[in-house]
Amino acid sequence: MERLNLPAYTFKIERMGNKYTIFDCIRRKHVALTPEEWVRQNVVQYLISEKHFPQTRINNEISIEFNGLQKRCDTVVYDNEFNPLMIIEYKAPHISLSQKTLDQAAVYNLKLNVKYLLLSNGMQHIFCKIDSANKRFEFIQEISDYSML
Repeated sequence: MERLNLPAYTFKIERMGNKYTIFDCIRRKHVALTPEEWVRQNVVQYLISEKHFPQTRINNEISIEFNGLQKRCDTVVYDNEFNPLMIIEYKAPHISLSQKTLDQAAVYNLKLNVKYLLLSNGMQHIFCKIDSANKRFEFIQEISDYSML
């Protein structure tokens, strides 16, 4: 898989026929190794290893219902009281992060009401705090340590 703009991590990757799977430590199972999944696994490891996010506060593939439609958040991080704290949206490395990506995460936030959004394609990472009162985003240069959120 492609080298990302993150530290290198070791993963359990298996070949199943002509496809590969990667072990997701959050879901505790092997999942299809797609470019987007590669980004997810690397970002999750970065958050756990470098930014001290407790593994027990991270959940992948969260289903929510919004306006009668089923939606899926790529990753949701919870605070110490298990309230949603951050939504993370991933794209494959060859897909640019755009206003559409931010809008997608913002729609999920209408349901979850988190304080932070993180968008990543593995090469670029956009981290922002949501200012709900003024209905705007405060873009932050570096992803914060969990204890600072």
